[in-house]
Amino acid sequence: MKLTINGTPRVRRIVAAIDCGQPVNPDGIAQQVEGAIVYGLSAALKEAITIKGGAVEQANFHDFELLRINEMPVVEVHIIPSTEPPSSTGEPGLPPAAPAVANAIFAATGKRLRTLPFKVT
Repeated sequence: MKLTINGTPRVRRIVAAIDCGQPVNPDGIAQQVEGAIVYGLSAALKEAITIKGGAVEQANFHDFELLRINEMPVVEVHIIPSTEPPSSTGEPGLPPAAPAVANAIFAATGKRLRTLPFKVT
């Protein structure tokens, strides 16, 4: 875990595993998990909804940014071999992203962060 100058954590590597039954399209499964991780990490590290004058300031993705490609960590996806019937992939990489970053920050700094986006001061 590295920190940028403004206190935003920088994630260098993510390892994910998925068990979705017999994999039919492994590349598509990996891409689905990777895309979900983009959204999960973006929520943890960048995205914020701000209110001004009783209205939300963000209108769309131009002012509610996802992580850019140069900010993304290396993502490694492992698909669990299975003989179970295939199932949908969904977005399983999104929910654990922020808690995983929070735990890594705690392990590195001893600080518990509970507000998104994370800033370490």
